[in-house]
Amino acid sequence: MKLTLAPVALLGGMLLSGTTFAVPLVVDFETPTSFASIAEHYNGGVDGADVAGANLGVSFGPDALALRNDELGPYFGNAPSPVGVLTAVFEDAAMNVAIGFTGMVSFSYSSNDAGEIGVWSGLNGTGTRLGGLALMANAVGCDVATPLCTFGMSSFDLGTNVAKSITFGDAAGITAVFDNVTVTAVPEPETYALMGLGLVAVAGVAGRARRRAAVN
Repeated sequence: MKLTLAPVALLGGMLLSGTTFAVPLVVDFETPTSFASIAEHYNGGVDGADVAGANLGVSFGPDALALRNDELGPYFGNAPSPVGVLTAVFEDAAMNVAIGFTGMVSFSYSSNDAGEIGVWSGLNGTGTRLGGLALMANAVGCDVATPLCTFGMSSFDLGTNVAKSITFGDAAGITAVFDNVTVTAVPEPETYALMGLGLVAVAGVAGRARRRAAVN
């Protein structure tokens, strides 16, 4: 009986804890067009150059541009995802996750100046400011040809708070680029329904196992 119920108990624990669904979402900026607004590229739409990407449920304000090293010269080096990064040219550069995200927020960055990027409860930097991710002036030892060559990491723990946007436009006045933005999206209502159905199935399996054990 114990051997029969062990996998069931494990599945039940995973469903209750949300382990099956709480998967970090990483935006790596490898596919948007250089110098184009990222826009809806990661939200089932296209970037400013009409190029579509993976639908991650993430959108960006018009001032959030993708930047890729090209024939005009290298702009950055040693990025965690080497092809592309995000840069904010003006203030309207928020990253929006409509269903919300919680827990740990992080990104890699290279910056010539210190600053802080805000995390907000509403879309486009609205609602309550829940915290910030610090930027240090970490682009040290870089040459003129590759001015942003050193990447560090910044993170902030939202705890149980739910955020919907990160205001990369806070860095519009400094020279900085961002890579591998990582959040944990809140499960959609459909996911909770599936979890409920899963728990019902778990209960049914456990009940049958108990009845068989009683007969034996």
